Amino acid sequence: MAKSNEPIGWSLFSAGGMATAFFIPITIVLTSIVVPAGWIGAESLHDLLVLPLARLYLFVLISLALFHWAHRFRYVLVDLGLRNLAGILAITCYGAAVLGTIMAGFFLVSL
Repeated sequence: MAKSNEPIGWSLFSAGGMATAFFIPITIVLTSIVVPAGWIGAESLHDLLVLPLARLYLFVLISLALFHWAHRFRYVLVDLGLRNLAGILAITCYGAAVLGTIMAGFFLVSL
């Protein structure tokens, strides 16, 4: 049996989809409804983001969502007829996800 990196891509895809489906709605409600409505002050939200567990939550959520996007986008482009560019697409898509993960880590550490 040939060795492949496919299981890694599919596991990041499924983990990203699951995490995004469960936790993005909560994050959107907190940042776009609860804070503007005044139920929680912006200072309280900032105080929450100072906690390492909250930063870890955002880092994992952002990175898994990026890898979910990369895998889905790669296979959409392959299905649209770019099969001969599959290697370049994989490097580009997953590279963008890695770069986005690094940037998210940098911004979350600098909060």
